[in-house]
Amino acid sequence: MLTGFQRESWVWDQITKSPEVLLSSDRHSAYFYIDPIYESTGTAGVRGTKGFTEGEHYWEVVFLEPPCGTSVMIGVGTENVALHRSNFEYIDLIGFDTESWGLSYKGTAWHGGQKVQYCEPFFDKTTVIGCHLNLYKGTLAFSVNGTYMGVAFTGVNSVCGPLYPIVSSTASETELGLGEQYCRYLTLQEKCLQTIKRHLEYDDSVDCLPLPKVFKSSIKNI
Repeated sequence: MLTGFQRESWVWDQITKSPEVLLSSDRHSAYFYIDPIYESTGTAGVRGTKGFTEGEHYWEVVFLEPPCGTSVMIGVGTENVALHRSNFEYIDLIGFDTESWGLSYKGTAWHGGQKVQYCEPFFDKTTVIGCHLNLYKGTLAFSVNGTYMGVAFTGVNSVCGPLYPIVSSTASETELGLGEQYCRYLTLQEKCLQTIKRHLEYDDSVDCLPLPKVFKSSIKNI
């Protein structure tokens, strides 16, 4: 378990999803375009049942089948994100607009319709993508099979309302499962120290504050 984190529990939302997404009975696994006759006709997504408004949150998405096709993505978005595109619109759904931030299995990070190369592509079954959303700092970072890839996005806390975990796919028979989930919230003391740091003009001005050294050190490191 991550230091200072506690276990969190949420599942994929049975209601807020594309009709082309089916969920397992425990709603930990999502299956995309599984009709045995018809192929994929667009892009489908599903979001988690919990919206995040503060704190740090970590969750894992496991590829139960190798990713393929135009797009398979993991990320976060507001409640305004569209979770279904039909008429053969095969798009990178998460990050298509300014309401979401997403990572494609091709290693590209998307937001506002713009992409940057973030990491190497990942093609293997059982690949585990870790998502670390820090709403205190406004960052979203990812890990691939336990290897931290660094911050992919900043400013994710600039939107109004909660952010939801989202996955999407354009490919038939895509299967994505939920792995470990953790969260961490600042204590009242940490929130006070963070407020002090936010109002300092320069980082080194903390040394001039009439506070004990232990608090000054905490302000610098928070």
